Amino acid sequence: MKQGFRGSALVGGVAVCLALLSGSAIAAETAALKAEVVKAVEARGKLAQQMTDSIFSFGEIGFEESETSRYVTGILEKNGFKVTRGVAGLPTGWTATWGSGGPLIALGSDIDGVPQASQKPGVPYHDPIVAGAPGHGEGHNSGIPLVVVAALAAKEVMQREGIPGRLMIWPGVAEELLSGKAWFVRAGVFKEADAVLFAHVSSGFTTSWGEAAGTGMISASYTFDGKAAHSGASPWFGRSALDAVELMNMGWNMRREHLRLQQRSHYVITNGGDQPNVVPPQASVWYYFREQSFDRILENFAIGNRIADAAAAMTDTKVSRRILGVAAPRHFNKPLAEAAWANISAVGMPTWSADDQAFAKTVQHNLGAPEDGLKAKVDALRPPPEENYIGGSDDIGDISWTVPTITLTYPSNIPGIPAHHWGSAIAMATPIAHKGVVNGAKAMAMTVLDLMTKPALLTGAKAYFTDVQTKDQKYVPFLSAEDTPPILLNRKRMDEFRPELRKHYYNPARYGSYMEQLGVRYPNTERRTPE
Repeated sequence: MKQGFRGSALVGGVAVCLALLSGSAIAAETAALKAEVVKAVEARGKLAQQMTDSIFSFGEIGFEESETSRYVTGILEKNGFKVTRGVAGLPTGWTATWGSGGPLIALGSDIDGVPQASQKPGVPYHDPIVAGAPGHGEGHNSGIPLVVVAALAAKEVMQREGIPGRLMIWPGVAEELLSGKAWFVRAGVFKEADAVLFAHVSSGFTTSWGEAAGTGMISASYTFDGKAAHSGASPWFGRSALDAVELMNMGWNMRREHLRLQQRSHYVITNGGDQPNVVPPQASVWYYFREQSFDRILENFAIGNRIADAAAAMTDTKVSRRILGVAAPRHFNKPLAEAAWANISAVGMPTWSADDQAFAKTVQHNLGAPEDGLKAKVDALRPPPEENYIGGSDDIGDISWTVPTITLTYPSNIPGIPAHHWGSAIAMATPIAHKGVVNGAKAMAMTVLDLMTKPALLTGAKAYFTDVQTKDQKYVPFLSAEDTPPILLNRKRMDEFRPELRKHYYNPARYGSYMEQLGVRYPNTERRTPE
């Protein structure tokens, strides 16, 4: 017999130990464990700050998160995790595992930034670190630090108390392209997981259950091949691939009026030809087709394909298509969400300082948002929406149909600031972000302990997954066996900016924070004309 879990004899795991205790004794034991894991998170507050600031400084976008992955996996390996790299054919895909016996809980968060979002943290107006470069204009630099700190804290308590169980850390690669998690699912990364706890940055602190607000989607590129000719001398010899792209866009925009209001669709022309005096022999357009159910996503994708074929027929060109990313509609697990929200409620919002609030209101003023400052209370547990007109997507949806899953949103950003914008990078290496990461890590680590020590919670989570979520709707993979990850999609852009970004990487050995390294005072409350 092994002594552990507050000195109780562990025979066949902690479940036996707990079964010998009364309800009140179990509650007391769990409360004591959670108090220990909270202390373990707090002891890693400096690590949370250093990781958040370091990843912010890398400024990497989808499939190019090489510095971020090297840095994070190095920390995990030093702390006893076994790292597997190149997972699912993604150069920046990896998993890190630790533990034995018991449940396997997978903890993850996204790691990529967005183009043209470079921004000095703590400066409440546009001031890029490197002009035109990518940056963390959604705050994905903070999620993996939260997950790592929560995992290390849970691991410490589990080892000390003799609690069996396994942890798997994984990154959301290229989430801004919605092109990472479905490849992980297809590769079987989560086939042994009992539950997935995902973290995503927000200005609030909560979680949700059931069908989530938002959409799923298919991201696809269409390439038309025509025939070059001299545009001025003999255009009749040519077949314009750009004409085909424009006709496809015109056709889709005409059809858009006759689609459901809940759909979202958008495109960019990624190749329009070389120069005006050459009939474009090749042109490409990139589409996102978003809808709220598997069937409707596939229906809109099929409409787009027919319009592309028609555009090719009208221009006497040929068209090929490639799926670049997918995201299933999200459905989150009710028992997991209820357990996590109880921990969120117990942790509460960070204690914001007067400087934090003054800075937040300055940013809100400068970006034309209501000057409400930072939230004082956690948000309520979110049930499924009665009406869903939210257009955003997240490829965590694919994982949510594979294993019981929830997303914990944590308060590291400022309310009212647009996402996918440099404004959402302003707070992401400041005390606001650091405090939100620590509180989020506390709630996640507490939920890990719930899953490791309460067999009924996992039983309930799996019952909801089987008897409610997947009773009438099964997972519909949008990827075929032939589809391959578009890992070079951002290579040219990152090759252009990485050398200059590298000059500004955070050096925690010399500076207490990234703001200190950049010479940014906090709080900067300089008000400017709202944008």
